[in-house]
Amino acid sequence: MTDQRIIELLWERNEAALSEIQHKYGAYCYGLAYNILGSSPDAEECVNDTYLGVWNSIPPERPDNFCAYIGKIARNLSLKSLRSRTAQKRGGTDALLSLDELLDCIPDKQTIDDTVDAHQLASQISAFLRDLPHTEQIVFVRRYWYCQSVKEIAHDFGFTQSKVKMLLLRTRQKLLHHLTEKGVFI
Repeated sequence: MTDQRIIELLWERNEAALSEIQHKYGAYCYGLAYNILGSSPDAEECVNDTYLGVWNSIPPERPDNFCAYIGKIARNLSLKSLRSRTAQKRGGTDALLSLDELLDCIPDKQTIDDTVDAHQLASQISAFLRDLPHTEQIVFVRRYWYCQSVKEIAHDFGFTQSKVKMLLLRTRQKLLHHLTEKGVFI
C-alpha cells in the first residue's frame, strides 16, 4: 500500500492504517528504537508508542515524506525514553555517546533558541550533508540519526573502527566550520 493511501486511511480514522504502518514500517521503527535503547522490550514499547503518535498526529498533519515522519516520531520517543531511563542512573549507551559527540558542533536547544531559528539550523545541516561525499553522508547519518555504533558502521563499510572515528571527527569539524561560516554557530 502506498504512503498516500495510508495517510488517507488515517484521515478517515480507519484502524486498518495501523496494521499497514506496522507491516510497512514496523521493522524500520524497531531497528531505530533498538539502536537507541539497546533493549528489545523498550524498543517494542517505543514502536507501539510510535503508532499511537502517528494516529494522534494525522490529522491534522499531512506529511510529504511519511517514512521520515514516522522515523522522526520513533527516534524522538526512543530518545525521550532513553533520557528518562538514564536520568536515574549514569549510563553510556551508543545513542548518548553519539549525541554527545555532536555537542561541539551544535549547541544545546536553549542556546539554539537564543541565537537562531531551529529551522535555519536544520536547513544548514541538510545543506552541509548534501555537499558531503556519499560515504561521509551515510556514515554521519547512521551515527547521528540512527545512533549506530562505530563498530557496526565499521563492519558494514569494511573500515576499521579507527577509520570511522576519524571520519566522524573530521566531518564534525567540517560541520562546525560550515555552521560558523554561515553564521549559525557563534
